[in-house]
Amino acid sequence: MDLVNELETLITRLNNSVKKLMQYGNELAEAEKDYKITLRQEALKLRQEKGMPVTLISQIIYGVPEVAEKRFKRDVAETMRDTAMENINSIKLQIRILESQIQREYGQK
Repeated sequence: MDLVNELETLITRLNNSVKKLMQYGNELAEAEKDYKITLRQEALKLRQEKGMPVTLISQIIYGVPEVAEKRFKRDVAETMRDTAMENINSIKLQIRILESQIQREYGQK
């Protein structure tokens, strides 16, 4: 029965990880939205207020502190989402291994 309890624990962890993945996915979408809005606003400022040529804006814009901060937050959110996905894959693998072990033990009796 220890194997069955362990399986139930893994399934619970999997369900919790899926909820976390959804949370991180939402955070990533929000961070991406904020980043794109800030990027656009700063590009317009550089063009309109400073008269910067369009060809230079793409080289300068990523060094603007507010844009860099939003990009960083987006990248962190993406990493968190990717990590949650890897955690889910790991738990699923553990479940498959445990199911095989249960099948071997209970299938022999």
